[in-house]
Amino acid sequence: MNDRAVRAIAVSVLLGSGMGGCRAPADAPASAASAATAPPATAAAPHGDHNPHHGGVVMMKGDLHYEVVLDDTGGSHQLFFSDAVRDDLPASIASSALLTIRRTGSADEMIPLQIDSAGESWIGSGRPIGAASQATARIAFTIQDETYWIDVPVAKP
Repeated sequence: MNDRAVRAIAVSVLLGSGMGGCRAPADAPASAASAATAPPATAAAPHGDHNPHHGGVVMMKGDLHYEVVLDDTGGSHQLFFSDAVRDDLPASIASSALLTIRRTGSADEMIPLQIDSAGESWIGSGRPIGAASQATARIAFTIQDETYWIDVPVAKP
């Protein structure tokens, strides 16, 4: 996926989700002076790093970060997990993972994900995404018997 596509997905997700726990509290001062004097967030601070480490889009569920890497060709979609300070977590933190690509005018494509040979990510393949401006991706996974899912647009500029 090219950088423009990743940015477009990230913007769509950020605008749609508000990033939950990553925003400053509503009562936090928002002056330019305090922003200029505040030290920059570092990866060692919880929620201080939301940069993709694998070329995808980073999202959160509580303190759990997950990065979704969608492959336009359909050959290698991936799902990575990391903790609040973005230290990698083993893929086995989740007991299952599923990616569903929804395209206008065709049946949903369900792509069961499997843990890769290194144990670092969940991986799966399917058909090329195609007209991404009309497609959405549902990312679903189960951790500690709790199933979580989110739908994100697969938009291209």
